[in-house]
Amino acid sequence: MAPYEVIPARPAPLRPGGARDWLRRELFGSWSGGLTTLVLLAALFWLLPPMADWVLWQAVWPADAEACQAARGAGACWGVITEKHRLILFGRYPLDAQWRPLLASALLLGLLVASGLRRCWNRWLLLAWVAVWLAFFALMGGGMAGLAEVPTERWGGLPLTLLLTTLSILLACPLAVLLALGRRSRMPALRVLCASYIELVRGVPLISVLFMASFLFPLFLPPGATPDVLLRVLLGIALFAAAYLAETVRAGLQSVPRGQLEAASSIGLGWWQTQRLVVLPQALGAVVPGLMNSFISIFKDSSLITIVSLYELTGSLGLALSGDPVWRPYMIEGYLFITAIYFVVCAAMSRYSLWVEQQQARSRAR
Repeated sequence: MAPYEVIPARPAPLRPGGARDWLRRELFGSWSGGLTTLVLLAALFWLLPPMADWVLWQAVWPADAEACQAARGAGACWGVITEKHRLILFGRYPLDAQWRPLLASALLLGLLVASGLRRCWNRWLLLAWVAVWLAFFALMGGGMAGLAEVPTERWGGLPLTLLLTTLSILLACPLAVLLALGRRSRMPALRVLCASYIELVRGVPLISVLFMASFLFPLFLPPGATPDVLLRVLLGIALFAAAYLAETVRAGLQSVPRGQLEAASSIGLGWWQTQRLVVLPQALGAVVPGLMNSFISIFKDSSLITIVSLYELTGSLGLALSGDPVWRPYMIEGYLFITAIYFVVCAAMSRYSLWVEQQQARSRAR
């Protein structure tokens, strides 16, 4: 019998990488993809020079109305942002106290960023949320610690947008989970009730919900018992968002294999323990993109509250420019400024969703 012959190890295959391979894979992978890439590049080179000329080279940056009028049609007037940025960002909040919404927004944004970091996921995070919200309402509302009281009708701009988005998500998520579980319940009455609520709310536009919460709901209350308009709008957005989130959560619940339920039952877990420890972690993890898409929609849909005389970012922009004939012609520059804020926030939320998906993929691969 011939002895075994040791075969020398072969070098590992080269992993494709580098800019050339990326271009070939992403932009020129097929003839249709390559043609589309060339057409888009041609359009970009045709549009980019005049856009850069209008946005940068011929633009007026100081708050000089005469210079903006002279450059009209040739360059952007970013001086309108320099002149009106405080009114755009903080709405009708008193001018001498605008440090308060600035500090409140900074605290809330810092908390949101910290909540997305894995190293901050501990028991102190919940206390931080309570402390920041108490500080937020104390700063915005005043009436304590020597701060002048400011009614909610004068809140606006970025702080109001962050407030409505964050609290609406916090209120809608638990309700959405309960609605999704109820719609899959074996009890007919509960299942029909949850399904009816979801279909009814999803069948009407948000603007009608805001209108009913602001103008019709107080008619059913006794005189003098009308809640604050901000509270009514907040509850309206949260109830509306919960119906859409419930369907996303229900899709995640349906993706969990039945064997997971049987395994949980075999080790003695009750129904609530099974949902909390086994089903919901898998279900919510499977629908992260859908949940984040709903969160982004909530952030953008907050602009509809202008119909009830609450001026968030877009409403504050109209408030800042519509009554000033000097700066009114530069509404486009103002909307571009608002668009940049929305884009940065939405892009950050999308990238965080992608990071969460990558972390889940790594955990499943282990």
